[in-house]
Amino acid sequence: MLNRRGFVQAAALTGVLCASAPSPAAARALRLVVLGDSLAAGYGLPRGDTFPDQLQGALRAKGWAVEVINAGVSGDTAEDGLARYEWAVPPDADALVVELGANDMLRGLPPAEPKKALAAILAKAKAAHLPTLVAGMRAAPNLGADYARAFDAIYPALAQDYGASLYPFFLDGVAGDPKLNQPDGLHPTARGVAAIVNRILPAVEDLLRQATP
Repeated sequence: MLNRRGFVQAAALTGVLCASAPSPAAARALRLVVLGDSLAAGYGLPRGDTFPDQLQGALRAKGWAVEVINAGVSGDTAEDGLARYEWAVPPDADALVVELGANDMLRGLPPAEPKKALAAILAKAKAAHLPTLVAGMRAAPNLGADYARAFDAIYPALAQDYGASLYPFFLDGVAGDPKLNQPDGLHPTARGVAAIVNRILPAVEDLLRQATP
């Protein structure tokens, strides 16, 4: 049984503990990882204009406490992304955007190869209970109709198989528009990235809601 002095000390200790406990508002920001290639890394763009940078700004403007981690590496295939998954996606990540496959397509690799690697990535994310958004890609017209059918089908099929969310085409509204792409015709300008962010933002917000307790 506490005497008066012990009661006062216990009450004071309780007050300190309560004061030091983090409130929901003080909890850490959500960590959203973008695992991708040059489209995520921001090829040809200054810091601040990359897709993860602009996405973070747009999300914060909508009231999200979020840190968007740029895990994009220029030139990466889906297999390359898989190879670095363990260190590119930290254990404390809250959500994941997978943006891979464009380089597989540009190299004309058999669609079965990126499909296998992407499936392994999604399997890892599912095992970790990590909400994931698959950012799809589409084959260039010059690769032919058969290749396009096989390649384009990868993303919706895998999203369904692994219970991931799907954004059908990462470059939707930007691909083929010279005003929104760099001279190489492949990589978006800062304005192009802004257009991508504007279109994909609702899907990313839905993803973050899955990551919010």
